[in-house]
Amino acid sequence: MAGRIEDYALIGDLQTAALVGRDGSVDWLCLPRFDSPSCFAGLLGDPCHGAWRLAPAGAGTCRTRRYRGDSLVLESEWHTAAGQVRVTDFMPQRGPDGRRAPQLIRVVDGLTGSVPMRGALRLRFNYGRVDPWVRRTGHHRVAVAGPDSAWLRVPDGVHTYGLDGVTTSDFTVAAGQRVPFILTWQPSHLATTPRTDPDRALLDTVSRWQHWAAGCRYQGEWRAAVLRSLITLKALAYAPTGGIVAAPTASLPERIGGARNWDYRFCWLRDSSMTLSALLRSGFREEAVAWRRWLLRAIAGDPGDLQAVYGVAGERVLGETTADWLPGYEDSRPVRFGNAAVGQLQLDVYGEVVDTLHLALLAGLPMERHVWTLLRALMAYLEQHWREPDEGLWEVRDGRRHFVHSKVMCWVAADRAVRLAEATGLPAPTERWRAMRDAVHADVCAHGYDRRRGVFVQHYGGRGLDAATLFVVKSGFLPPDDPRVVRTVDAVRDGLDHGGLVRRYRAGRSGGGPGRDGRAGGGLSEGGPGGDGPAGDRLSGDGLAGDGLAGDGLAEDEGAFLACSFWLADALAATGRADEARELFGRLVGLANDLGLLSEQWDPHAGRQLGNTPQAFSHVALVNTAFGLTRPD
Repeated sequence: MAGRIEDYALIGDLQTAALVGRDGSVDWLCLPRFDSPSCFAGLLGDPCHGAWRLAPAGAGTCRTRRYRGDSLVLESEWHTAAGQVRVTDFMPQRGPDGRRAPQLIRVVDGLTGSVPMRGALRLRFNYGRVDPWVRRTGHHRVAVAGPDSAWLRVPDGVHTYGLDGVTTSDFTVAAGQRVPFILTWQPSHLATTPRTDPDRALLDTVSRWQHWAAGCRYQGEWRAAVLRSLITLKALAYAPTGGIVAAPTASLPERIGGARNWDYRFCWLRDSSMTLSALLRSGFREEAVAWRRWLLRAIAGDPGDLQAVYGVAGERVLGETTADWLPGYEDSRPVRFGNAAVGQLQLDVYGEVVDTLHLALLAGLPMERHVWTLLRALMAYLEQHWREPDEGLWEVRDGRRHFVHSKVMCWVAADRAVRLAEATGLPAPTERWRAMRDAVHADVCAHGYDRRRGVFVQHYGGRGLDAATLFVVKSGFLPPDDPRVVRTVDAVRDGLDHGGLVRRYRAGRSGGGPGRDGRAGGGLSEGGPGGDGPAGDRLSGDGLAGDGLAGDGLAEDEGAFLACSFWLADALAATGRADEARELFGRLVGLANDLGLLSEQWDPHAGRQLGNTPQAFSHVALVNTAFGLTRPD
């Protein structure tokens, strides 16, 4: 059985990533890209679905582990009766052209004594479904199946043998001795694989990561957490194109044993935009340039065909399938690959994209004319369609609604477009954009606000709460001292409380289905908006949040949503409650695992992480909240 989600470390090469457990087992790796079929899928089943364990013979989990400095090089140490040993795991960066073959390198160093070691490599291509043919050639064990091949270079003196599809390596490492293993993927029609010096590759990999991390300009009290989050976000960028995936994993459950299991190995415009905003704020411009180029390629064509999600190279078709042969993480079924959210209308992404272009200008990136042409095309479409209902941030699958968050982000698009036009002097229908901005604002205040309760609700005509309404203050839609903002913040904090954190919403009779991540959306209780009377006192939210079944028919709960909890900390700080915000932020940072990694959600009852990991949404929110809470010197 796979370990807890928080038991896993991330390593990667800026084109794909692997998860390494505390027991020394690599249980997830897709090659050659993030969204390629996996060769290790033990994470979603057991080692028979693909895994590579390298640890002292008979040992359990490592005693300590850490990243080497500000890098993505993992060091795990075991202390045994026979001595101490360290395993260093890393993936050399392949460069932006992506021409180098992807490699996973594992180096065993003897620290004290003389420690018996065992490696067990089970390669299973196509998400654990295909057993390869394995042969020996020189210093390599070569596994081949269809288009894929994997070459394991075995050091001299290591006894290696194959049995029942497992390549086993037995050896003893003494103090001062180093034993490297190199696993290389390449197309199966290639007859040889290039030689790699593991020591040189290790030094180069550490140097590249630390050189990049040195550009971080955050110097506040949470620097360690912020920098680790930024390194994680960088690791989710696909270097050849500039696309940024939401997470490197698929089908890790939002509820253990449940059915909300979705594939995040794609580029959501929303997540990518938020990631770029965090990187820009932290001093990293190169990623913004690469992402802007990716954006122009991905959405080229009719702005009405804008998708919420694309492949890492801009692919538009991401067919969603189920893998019936995989039992799922802790029996959480079905296991899904691909994502059906590509066909949804999500108007909020227009606001995210335009806001990121505005942030890029403020960071010193020039507004190129072809980018301006794109922005005008997006705005022309949005001017005609912002009044329509959509599937929203949570990507409901049971019918479109007028979501307040979507409308607020339409306002953001118009507001930032006006600011860009004023700052650049480029030709634009600025007065039309101003008029749209005013019209959206009036519409939201008239129809997205429950006057009787004095709070913004999830969608027009509904009464349910949604943590995404916190964007009324995060976006600048309303000033933080506006009573409507303060009451909404209080209602979200109290009505969506889940173990001191917050849910996205509460599932309701008209809730939404799985979307982007397939995440359940909606969480609505039925009924119209409140009357015209004055707003009341602070609400517990119990009558607002909704109850019952989500509209996808899945009568199951989920954990506290970490990004939403960070948004609440932002809102508390903005409304003058800095101490409460800092206390909440400290608790959230403390939910990261020992390496500083966060998944999507947290189960406060079981005290464990849930959902795909590491999650860009969570780490972006951590970075932005840290900047907002850091007191100036």
